[in-house]
Amino acid sequence: MKILITAQGDFVAPRFDLTAEVVIATVDNGVLVGKPRTIIMDRPSPEDLSNMIMEEGISTVICGGIEDRHYQFLTWKKIRVIDFVIGDHESVLNRALAGQLQPGDMLPLTRGDLSL
Repeated sequence: MKILITAQGDFVAPRFDLTAEVVIATVDNGVLVGKPRTIIMDRPSPEDLSNMIMEEGISTVICGGIEDRHYQFLTWKKIRVIDFVIGDHESVLNRALAGQLQPGDMLPLTRGDLSL
C-alpha cells in the first residue's frame, strides 16, 4: 500500500488544491518500506495531483483541507482520504502507520523549530 501526504516543507499542506509537494511512503503490513520519497510538482494543480495519486497507485491520502469535489472523486476511486490533519508529516505518517490517525487530528509539534 502507498500513502501520499500533501506537504509544505516539513508539515502537512493546509490545502489540497494548492499543494505543489507530496511525500509518498510505501507500507507493507503496517511497516514502512524504505525511506519516503518527496516529489515536487511543476505547479499546484488539484487535477494533476489527483492524476498522480491514480498513477502511483496510492491507497491513502493525508491532507489538510480539501474541496468536496476532490474528496468525492478520490473516495469514488476507493482511495481513503484522511483530511483536515495538522502536523509535521513524519509524525502524521507514524500515527497513520500505527492506525491512529483520524480526520481532523491536530498533532503536537514534535520539534523545537517553529518555522515553516
